[in-house]
Amino acid sequence: MLFVPQPQPFRQLKGEFLFLGTGTSIGVPVVGCACATCQSSDPRNNRTRTSVAIGLPNGTLVIDTTPDLRSQLLRERVGRVDALLYTHDHVDHVYGLDDVRPLCFSSGKSLPAYCEERVESRIRKAFDYAFETVAVPGGGLPKIFFQRLSTEPFDLLGARVTPLRLKHGVFDVLGFRFGTLAYCTDTNHIPEETWPLLEGLDVLVLDCLRPAPHPTHFSLQESLAVARRIAARRTLFVHMSHDIEHAAISAQLPAGVELAYDGLSLPLSL
Repeated sequence: MLFVPQPQPFRQLKGEFLFLGTGTSIGVPVVGCACATCQSSDPRNNRTRTSVAIGLPNGTLVIDTTPDLRSQLLRERVGRVDALLYTHDHVDHVYGLDDVRPLCFSSGKSLPAYCEERVESRIRKAFDYAFETVAVPGGGLPKIFFQRLSTEPFDLLGARVTPLRLKHGVFDVLGFRFGTLAYCTDTNHIPEETWPLLEGLDVLVLDCLRPAPHPTHFSLQESLAVARRIAARRTLFVHMSHDIEHAAISAQLPAGVELAYDGLSLPLSL
């Protein structure tokens, strides 16, 4: 008798912080690479581009629309998104925006996209067809409207969000704090005015590209130094390249510090 699996219900994310992706801009495995990490059978070494989904009191928030967004949402059975929030405008954090089209179709609503001016400019340029004043027949469009961010705290889907100014090489980018959790991807410098906003954390999610130094991302030792200074109860590294082999690097980490992986879920306390 043929076994036919039953469809699974969509995931309800309320009170959950879900890692959709934890990899760097080219993902892991890297195309054409035969290194141990890229050839690994450990699923934690399979990293899509870095993004998260957060179940807030009044809906689901996605931070950054990566080129892997479609497969990430399907993998995690996320069937509804109520708002988008952007850290910065680089390709690996923006260019999956078109994948929100079916979400807009099913909800019948446009999605609010919270971002800084630079991100809005990039989206309008890359997805110019979505913002034509005269609609072109045929096909579908990602329907969004922009909500401009500053560094002032704001309310989003029933939660208070505190933007965190960070540096990503020469670029200004944002991290975000939700209650006692801070999300700081794509950075290699925390400005002095941001450090006080990182006090009293239970969870810190932090950029950690590779063991060797890099001009726009924290290296492993730099990330560990930041983790020691902030002293969150739990620190998880993201935006990792194939130079980070999960089991080998995990064995080197101190207590309270770990590597995140695609599909990892944390409870969110607001």
